[in-house]
Amino acid sequence: MEAASKNNPADLINIALEKLVEAGLEIPRFSTLDAMASTVRGQVNEEILAGIQSRMTEEERRRVPGLPDVIGLDRKTLFNALKQNPGRATWSNFKQLKGHLEWVDGLGDTGKWLEGVASAKAADFAGEAEAQDAATLKDYTEDKRVALTACLAAKVRMRARDDLATMFCKRMAAKAKKAREELAEIHRQQQEIVEALIGNYRTLLQQVDKDGPARPPGRQPPR
Repeated sequence: MEAASKNNPADLINIALEKLVEAGLEIPRFSTLDAMASTVRGQVNEEILAGIQSRMTEEERRRVPGLPDVIGLDRKTLFNALKQNPGRATWSNFKQLKGHLEWVDGLGDTGKWLEGVASAKAADFAGEAEAQDAATLKDYTEDKRVALTACLAAKVRMRARDDLATMFCKRMAAKAKKAREELAEIHRQQQEIVEALIGNYRTLLQQVDKDGPARPPGRQPPR
């Protein structure tokens, strides 16, 4: 069923129109098609979200719903921490991102949660969760909140891995560039030393040629 892989109502309506034309059936009014698409979409999404929850362990189902809860005096939530930006490619941010990824990994096996779920569906669910803040997310039913947050956690996990690899490559590239610059500076300094030695040696040779060969002590030049 197309609704299992597509989430945009317009896409579902277009597919329905194509099926009706192929079958030679009368095309109903747009409002009828829109209502049918919304109904089918809702039913399919409920089944997908229920399936995501069914693949989570009891501990994971207890852990994930608590992310929007406020903790500490700063009134922050782990749900907002889930959406943190990796920042610039610095070693401090690299370490923070690594810790963030370890924390996300600790939420559970996101790959298992989304087994059989079309990537487009998972992306739409994650986008819906990401567009919310902790307060509005708590307006959802717990079942839907768990499944949407699970999709967001899967997206964040993949994004964190990509960001971590990108940040590492940028840091290594910066280190390599600095090493090349330092090596070029060493070569320049060595070249200056070599040129100075050659200059001194040339001056010495010119002085020897000017004074003539050295004579042993006590010998007189021929008359």
